[in-house]
Amino acid sequence: MFDFGNLVLNENMKIYRRARVWIMWGLMVLAVAAVSGIAYSSSANPPSMWQMVAIEMIVMMPLVSIFAVIVAADIVAGEFTAGTIKLLLIRPWSRSKILLSKYAATLLFGFFSMALLYAALLLVNIIFFGYEKGIKAAEVFGAADPAMSAWSYFNQSFFMQFISLIVTVTLAFMISSVFRSGALAIGLSLFVVLMGKTLGQLFGLIDRKWVDYVLFQHLDLTRYIGMGSSGANGGMTLGFSLAVLAGYYVIFMALSWFVFTRRDVAA
Repeated sequence: MFDFGNLVLNENMKIYRRARVWIMWGLMVLAVAAVSGIAYSSSANPPSMWQMVAIEMIVMMPLVSIFAVIVAADIVAGEFTAGTIKLLLIRPWSRSKILLSKYAATLLFGFFSMALLYAALLLVNIIFFGYEKGIKAAEVFGAADPAMSAWSYFNQSFFMQFISLIVTVTLAFMISSVFRSGALAIGLSLFVVLMGKTLGQLFGLIDRKWVDYVLFQHLDLTRYIGMGSSGANGGMTLGFSLAVLAGYYVIFMALSWFVFTRRDVAA
């Protein structure tokens, strides 16, 4: 267990010693501050804190996914591109432990990115607009439940989007494990992330039962917030979407492990 902890620590050092990580995080925080600052100073009737949070969530959440996907897509394939994979595999650790440590470090990066955005959205907008109590989610987020508070919706939305982020990051991690080229892995992963919503809408036009099991149909879990057990989008429920995502998660992890543990790195 101690050895595995050292492996995860080593992978974290590889991630956070690169300038691109701090640049990505800095840009994220600066973007939130800039949008809120412009809205506050350029309007005679500034929007409310929760209105700005709702707007910035829509813009910034995909950015967090892109950042996490870039790290996930490069963490394995980048070792092959740089030629450092041989140095890693000659260590007295199994390939499974090495792969799992990389995956754990990737998930931690995604979690830290979400936590940073969560804090930035709240703190920056509280500083500019002040905290507002008693605001209903339907007023700013368009939630289906008129009794739900904006605070409750905000927290549930982050939780739901973190689940989707885990699946997206796992997909990018699987692509990274399958392909030796870091650039190719990043390119394919970004294509999936950027085109996922569009592909989901296109598949939604197909009147076939199998479409309900397409990954892109289930990545947006926020649509279920405030709906209880009622269906959404053709009768699909939160439980069904989570089950489908869990199935894809198992497949992605199994493929990552199968390819990485059996790949010949002698060439």
